[in-house]
Amino acid sequence: MTEAEAILWERLRGKKLGIRARRQYGIGPYVLDFYIPKFNLAIEVDGKIHLNQEVKEKDINRDAFLKRNGIEVIRFKNETVLDNIEEVISELKKRIEDKSG
Repeated sequence: MTEAEAILWERLRGKKLGIRARRQYGIGPYVLDFYIPKFNLAIEVDGKIHLNQEVKEKDINRDAFLKRNGIEVIRFKNETVLDNIEEVISELKKRIEDKSG
């Protein structure tokens, strides 16, 4: 787990957002950084490797697979998690509220 993932996990674990989150959750051939089953929401924390064109293409295919299976993907850059975790948590809360109806 990267430093950014560990920081985000600390804020998600134990239903700290009022919902259960899973980490390193397998779906099909993929392992998601984090997953909120109740809302079919995948959370990915992307490092600089995701700027590589080949990795970008794999991310596109992965996201398309997840979307076909009813899973929404939200991506955050490592730097965003490290530098502004409150912004990340705020965005996640908003997405969860939107999905709650």
